[in-house]
Amino acid sequence: MRIGLVIEQLDLHRGGAEMWTARFAEKLAAGGHEVHVVAKRFSSETLALPIVPHRLEGIRSRLGFAEAAQMKLLSLAPDAIHDMGAGWFCDVFHPHSGSMVALAERKLTMLPRWQRALKAWVDPLLPRRRCFQTLLQRQCRDDGRLIVALSKRVAADFERIHGVPRDRIRLIYNGVDTDQFSPRHRNIYREGIRRRLAIGNDTLLCLIVAHNFHLKGVPALLKAVRRLRKAKTPVRLVVVGGKSLAGWKRTARRLGVGDKVTFVGTVDNPLPYYMAADLYLHPTFYDACSLVVLEALGCGLPVVTSEMNGAGELMTEAHEGYLLPDPTDIDGLVGRIEMFFDAARRDRMGKAARRLALRYSLQRNVSEMLKVYDEVVRTRVRPAPTLLLGETRRQAGRKRCFTEAK
Repeated sequence: MRIGLVIEQLDLHRGGAEMWTARFAEKLAAGGHEVHVVAKRFSSETLALPIVPHRLEGIRSRLGFAEAAQMKLLSLAPDAIHDMGAGWFCDVFHPHSGSMVALAERKLTMLPRWQRALKAWVDPLLPRRRCFQTLLQRQCRDDGRLIVALSKRVAADFERIHGVPRDRIRLIYNGVDTDQFSPRHRNIYREGIRRRLAIGNDTLLCLIVAHNFHLKGVPALLKAVRRLRKAKTPVRLVVVGGKSLAGWKRTARRLGVGDKVTFVGTVDNPLPYYMAADLYLHPTFYDACSLVVLEALGCGLPVVTSEMNGAGELMTEAHEGYLLPDPTDIDGLVGRIEMFFDAARRDRMGKAARRLALRYSLQRNVSEMLKVYDEVVRTRVRPAPTLLLGETRRQAGRKRCFTEAK
C-alpha cells in the first residue's frame, strides 16, 4: 500500500507524536508498504528511515502548512492519507494531542482563577484563535474520514466538543516497542547511570520524561520531593527532557531540593534512565495517551499518573501503579510515592506493568491501524481539496497565526 503520513515535524527530540510516527513509519516500511511523509522538517535520524520524505519549506503558519500538505498529497495520490493532527486533507485523522480544545480547557486549570477568567475572555478575540478554529472545523468535518482517538477520553471529547458521530471514531491506544523498552536491558544500564548520578541502591529513584514541564506536572513533583525530604526519606527525582533548565534548577534550589532533583535535559535515548529508575511519575494535566507512560510500563516500572492521562485507562488501580484524581494534590502524590519504598510492592507492580505493556505493543498498534486503512480504502469518499481564500489566506501568513511551541 502507498501510504501518506502528515506531521508538522518528524524530529525524534520533539515529543511523543514525533517518536511514535517515526517508529510507526519504520514498521510500515518493514511490512512492505511505501511510506511517504510530508512535514516541514526532518531530523537527521528520521531522514535515515526507510521513508520517502517530502519537506515543505518556508511555511510558518498552521493553515499554510495544512494547505501546502494538501497540494503535495494531491500530487502523490497515496492509497491512504494519515494525518497526525497538523493538516486537514486526509482519510484518517489521528490527533496525538487529542482535542486541542480539551487541551486548552485543561491548561486553563493550571492558572490562578483570575488568570483563567482573563484568558478565557481574551483568547477568542485573538486572530490566531480564528485560524485555529478554521483548522479545527476542516479537520473534524463529516466527509467520510475516520477519527482515530488514542483513548476513551479523547473519543468522548470529539463527540462532546466537536460533534463527531461515534460511528466515525476508532479507538486505538498507543503502542510501545516492547523489545526496545524491556527490563532485559536493566543489567546493561542501571548500575552505570545510578553511579554517574550518585544515587545509591537504597534510594528510590523516581523518573519523569517530558518536555512541557508545567503541563506534565513537574512543579507538583518538586513540591512532593520537598515534602519527602522533610520526612528524611531517601528519594531522588530525575527529570529527562525539556529546555531552558536554568530556571527550573533555581526553582528546585528555592524549594530546598536542589540536591534531590537532577535535570538531565534532552537525550538521544531515554532507555538507560528507565532502566535506572524504580518508579515512573507523570501527574499530567492532560495527555491523550502518554507514550512515555507506555515506555515505562514496558520497562517494568510501576507508574503513578493522573486520571487526565488516557494511558491511565489501561491501568488497574493498585495493580500496575496508581492514578491520581487531581494532579495538583501533593498529599495524594506523596502518599502514592511513599508506597513504593516497599521493594516487594515495586517488584510485584513492575511485573504487572510489563505484562500490561506486552498487550499494547507497537506491532499490535500497527495491525490495528492497517485495519483502519483497509476500511477507508473500501469505503472512502475522499474530501475535495480545500483552498484558503481571501482573509483566511492573509491571516495564514501572519506571525500571530504561527504554530505555538510545545
